[in-house]
Amino acid sequence: MLPKPYYNEGGMTIYHGDCREILPHLPKVDLVLTDPPYGIEFRSNHRFIKHDKIAGDDCLPLDTIQYLIDEAAWNATYVFHRWDQLPMLPKAKSVLAWVKNNWSMGDLEHEHGRQWEACSFYALPGHKFIERIPDVLFANKTGNEFHPTEKPVILMKKILAANVGHTILDPFLGSGSTLRAAKDLSREAIGIEIEEKYCEIAARRLGQEVLPF
Repeated sequence: MLPKPYYNEGGMTIYHGDCREILPHLPKVDLVLTDPPYGIEFRSNHRFIKHDKIAGDDCLPLDTIQYLIDEAAWNATYVFHRWDQLPMLPKAKSVLAWVKNNWSMGDLEHEHGRQWEACSFYALPGHKFIERIPDVLFANKTGNEFHPTEKPVILMKKILAANVGHTILDPFLGSGSTLRAAKDLSREAIGIEIEEKYCEIAARRLGQEVLPF
């Protein structure tokens, strides 16, 4: 049974809870776009006021990702992840590279500065593009004002705008960039987030004026 929505307005719905419990009860959607915990217990050291650790970030949620890829209730799935997690995931139709125009620190002595993140794309037969875009996408990294691993809304809009599909799902909603992008594109969307403080932030962002592309 679905819980009562935390937020439900203008075609945007947020559920507060564990996506593993909520996903089986959702209606059909057209496309999944999500940024799950990477399993690295990330916490930025470059903010004066630090975010708390991300809930569930002790491991990559492979079972849930596999469910999202296999489920026939949607036509395509995009999953963000680190480059070194590709061997853990099922083979994708494409792997997008988000170029962040910013270097992460990492191992300063034995590792090149990481400037991109991966996003694996899985498509079922019902999927269709509006416009076939390249697999390298440029979007400036955010300042992580709302969330420690916040994705730029413009990046999410580029992905959504390329695909046919009016209803979008993000089961690892975080601060709501996917739903914000969907609203700006006049799509409907469902988000699930396990931490209530991020549900509140996402709802507040959805209440803002629609932004231009």
